[in-house]
Amino acid sequence: MLAVTWHGKRDVRVEEVPDPVIQEPTDAIIRVTSSGLCGSDLHLYEVLTPFMTEGDVLGHEPMGIVEEVGADVTNLAVGDRVVVPFQIACGSCWMCDKGLQTQCEVTQVRSEGMGAALFGYTKLYGQVPGGQAEYLRVPQAQYGPIKVEHGPADDRFLFLSDVLPTAWQAVEYADASPGETVVVIGLGPIGDMAARILMQRGCRVIGVDPVAERRARVSQRGADVLDPADADVIDAVRELTDGRGGDAVIDAVGMEAHGSPGPKLAQDLVGMLPKALARSAMSAVGVDRLQALYTSIGAVRRGGTISLSGVYGGQKDPLPMLTMFDKQITLRMGQANVKRWVDDILPLLVDEDPLGVDDFATHHTPLADAAMAYQQFQQKQDGTVKVVFKP
Repeated sequence: MLAVTWHGKRDVRVEEVPDPVIQEPTDAIIRVTSSGLCGSDLHLYEVLTPFMTEGDVLGHEPMGIVEEVGADVTNLAVGDRVVVPFQIACGSCWMCDKGLQTQCEVTQVRSEGMGAALFGYTKLYGQVPGGQAEYLRVPQAQYGPIKVEHGPADDRFLFLSDVLPTAWQAVEYADASPGETVVVIGLGPIGDMAARILMQRGCRVIGVDPVAERRARVSQRGADVLDPADADVIDAVRELTDGRGGDAVIDAVGMEAHGSPGPKLAQDLVGMLPKALARSAMSAVGVDRLQALYTSIGAVRRGGTISLSGVYGGQKDPLPMLTMFDKQITLRMGQANVKRWVDDILPLLVDEDPLGVDDFATHHTPLADAAMAYQQFQQKQDGTVKVVFKP
């Protein structure tokens, strides 16, 4: 089959790899019909390369048609249409019972000290082949895949794999009530969708992003927007909120924030080391660009909440603890627990499409053009916000 494979920093290729096969009785094989390109994939493309192996199959936002199931998978049948969550969880351990599927005790990558395994995402998370491919092996298929109806186009349901639950959890963790103001830092796919969910719930949104096309998408749906190149974001937010700041802030950027030249240099230098040394360095030092998080700390009001959905990878990042303590900030974070939120989200994937999922993707791209799509997405060219690959 054809799949998107990693071969080095900023080097992804579409090439032939072996077809997946059933390995465990809880496996399923799906024929992928759509697969998203995620901002987290760009971390593998640029920063997290020390944890990658040449030939790794990328992608963690797939959906498709069930082609084969293992003996213990009784909830799926050949021909079912399914969305596959980005994390792999058993659904029956203590953590899964608590709604913490990203901490599943069956699939935790204990050798790396990490949580549940993820599709297409480095040695840290199990090195499980991903879904930017023609076919995908789905472990723990007795629980993970989300069955959806046949008929509507894939985009109606595809974003249940990651974008929707990640944005939904970011909003839940922000804990904002109708009428309150939430600042969303970063208006890529997660920030954009979080803004839509917030406005659907009656919150005021102030969106922050340096890319004009991204600000325009969110502004058209009713949000206030700020360009960090035009004004100091913290001062501008306070001017819009009677001097207090946002009731909550969602950091939807993470480790590769603009405006952090020092940490960017550190990331580049670490990336030049031999892999073993680079992995050790990234596991022991602070290499994140923290501009988005620092902005969040400054822009949130006293007693407010920061919801952190952007991925960070450093172990010793410096944080202004005195400011955070003095402002009495609540900080919540983590990978989205997909299945925890699915039942809440599904009613919004109706004919009226209140979140605009049908036209959320900016680009539908043949899998063969993946290398170009990665480059355009990273460089924010051609209005690229969300890419959907079509195998």
